[in-house]
Amino acid sequence: MDKHLKQGSSILDLGTPNPFTPQLISAGYRVTNTAGENLDDDFKQYADISSDCVTAFEIFEHLFAPYNILKEIKSKRLIASVPLKLWFAEAYWNEKDDWDKHYHEFEKKQFDLLLEKTGWKIVDAQLWTSPDPSKFGFRPLLRYFTPRYYIVCCERA
Repeated sequence: MDKHLKQGSSILDLGTPNPFTPQLISAGYRVTNTAGENLDDDFKQYADISSDCVTAFEIFEHLFAPYNILKEIKSKRLIASVPLKLWFAEAYWNEKDDWDKHYHEFEKKQFDLLLEKTGWKIVDAQLWTSPDPSKFGFRPLLRYFTPRYYIVCCERA
């Protein structure tokens, strides 16, 4: 975070407190989280919040229309990560919990276009893999070589 956001900056995190929240706070950032509401319907209450940065760590895949909140938030900086669509795995879909479903699993180019169309310019980006050495098989092997996550740092265009 320090590479793109100075310590002491205010962060609006689009998501409930997560394991990363205390790390950000202990690093000197002022973090406000959303309350777990449906951000497809209730995003307007966060659109005008004044913060140095909005973060969204694996949130946009859970929204039917991430375009709306991305277009409306007023922050000048956005740091967001999304899981990528993998050709060898189906989209995550929890049958028992309506919130815990991926309505989108983005390809890098799709997420880039969504950001561009909502007024964001990517200034830094990174892909990473997610191997699990405790699992064996073809899919776990592919996770060593196939990027699974994509993170971007953006500024308002």
